[in-house]
Amino acid sequence: MIDGQADLDRMFHALSDRSRRGMIDRLGRGPASVTELAAPLAVALPTVMKHLQVLEDSGLVFSEKSGRVRTYRLQHDAFATVERWVEQRKTRWTTAFDRLDQFLADEPETLPE
Repeated sequence: MIDGQADLDRMFHALSDRSRRGMIDRLGRGPASVTELAAPLAVALPTVMKHLQVLEDSGLVFSEKSGRVRTYRLQHDAFATVERWVEQRKTRWTTAFDRLDQFLADEPETLPE
């Protein structure tokens, strides 16, 4: 479980940055080169490469090099880990709120006199 937690930590760290989330959004439309991913960002290419390395280290994206062009793609199954984590918490909170609703519904209504 420790490895699973470390993987999840890397994914949330990768998703914590707006530029990296923008890259993920762009990759959601299909594969893209480094140049394409860097185009909307107002940062130097080495900074873009660092962001891409964080995304790749997290397992959210992978890259392939063909000639001089490195192309990035989403690792779709990696998002299942994040989805599972969120769904588990959502289920717990929904259950807790349902119990609270039931408790409040069972309480006799008391009006101030």
